[in-house]
Amino acid sequence: MSDGMKRVLIVDDDAGIIEVVECALRERGYEVLIARDGDEALKRAERDAPDLMILDLVMPKRSGLTVLERLKRDRPGAPPIIMLTGRDEERHREFAKSLGVSAYLNKPFDIDALMNTVEDLIA
Repeated sequence: MSDGMKRVLIVDDDAGIIEVVECALRERGYEVLIARDGDEALKRAERDAPDLMILDLVMPKRSGLTVLERLKRDRPGAPPIIMLTGRDEERHREFAKSLGVSAYLNKPFDIDALMNTVEDLIA
């Protein structure tokens, strides 16, 4: 990792989402880490200490809410987390908020809005 380069962990099982978000982050100078399910997300978060996570709500093995809950409980210095979801249900949004999510965006999302949120949270 080069000096000053911030690490962002993308956690999603959709290759298309990963590709678009990874490209946008790299263009803005971020180091990008990828996990494709909830179990891998927890391992990468522990091992690689990202500065921010972009976390899908619905994934194999563990949901984004389960990952969020575990990270906030087990890692006092957990990074800011942006939750992405195709399900805009108020109960999910409220539960994520109660667990300490930093931002909650619906799919499909505007990539510039996501990048602005990343920059605001990682600054």
